[in-house]
Amino acid sequence: MSSGPCSWCGVDVAEGEGFRAAEPVGERKAMFCRLEHIVPWVIQGAHWDPGTILEPDDSDEGLGRCAHCGAELDDGRVLLIRHRGEHRIADAFCGTDHLLEWAKAGGRWR
Repeated sequence: MSSGPCSWCGVDVAEGEGFRAAEPVGERKAMFCRLEHIVPWVIQGAHWDPGTILEPDDSDEGLGRCAHCGAELDDGRVLLIRHRGEHRIADAFCGTDHLLEWAKAGGRWR
């Protein structure tokens, strides 16, 4: 997932910017121009697009604990990857409810 519209506001999110979310088991994805846009998106029902943000040889095995509660993750995990230039910063969550709470608290910068 390189560039495309924000799943909340529709603004174009360039490659190397914004946040990409995914539910790997359901092969669903979303994109956001700002962390704050995750909050209303989840509250309104988390409308995913079909597809994946992972490449065929990517693994999310290193993301074994929820960034919000610390619980071990199962197949229902939700991934969030911040794109910042060439850098990728990944977090994983038990589900969209924990992604919502984490984003409401300011994410990694709470």
